[in-house]
Amino acid sequence: MDGRLERAGELYDRAVFGGDVAVLEVADRELDGVEADLALARGRVLHARFLDGQSDGQGDEELGLFERAAELYRAVGDVRGEGEALLWVGIFHQVVRGDEAPAAAAFERAHELATRTGDKLTLSYVLRHLGIAEHMAGRLPAARERLEESVRLRREIGFMTGVAANLVGLAYIAAAEGRREDAVAVLEEAAEIAEAEGAATVLGWVEEARGQF
Repeated sequence: MDGRLERAGELYDRAVFGGDVAVLEVADRELDGVEADLALARGRVLHARFLDGQSDGQGDEELGLFERAAELYRAVGDVRGEGEALLWVGIFHQVVRGDEAPAAAAFERAHELATRTGDKLTLSYVLRHLGIAEHMAGRLPAARERLEESVRLRREIGFMTGVAANLVGLAYIAAAEGRREDAVAVLEEAAEIAEAEGAATVLGWVEEARGQF
């Protein structure tokens, strides 16, 4: 059982049997934290279903879960959690809705909070998706800079599947800049990492990219 649920149960006993009703506010905060974690996790599962084509993504459930998680994390003072939830708010707007304005606002705030808490994983995701936005806008140098920084962070924390995913993006940028040899070399590295990590989806991206340049 999650330790926060256990503490909420202990606080219930203190309130009911010991008469210390003030601790119920603490219990509420513990449960809000649990609810935030659950909302974030459920939202990510829905996003995975969208990516797999199991959902059209047009409902508000996924976004509502991410926004609820951000709200609860903010209420309990979990800055790191709030930053991660806002990252996913941004991903929803960018990937599911194709709406860059609200995505950019969410990414900016997520970047600020992740930087404050030293959350390198969330930062790597923010930079990846900012890079995607720059690429879509045709700003290739800015896109490359953000993806390269995301790769650096992901190597640092050992998130190698994420490194491979970013390398595919960098290959597309290299090809768009006319650096075909660099693009091919980057794809080779992406394939090696993805194969070692058992990342079949990323290997599929590599093969798709190879077919384009």
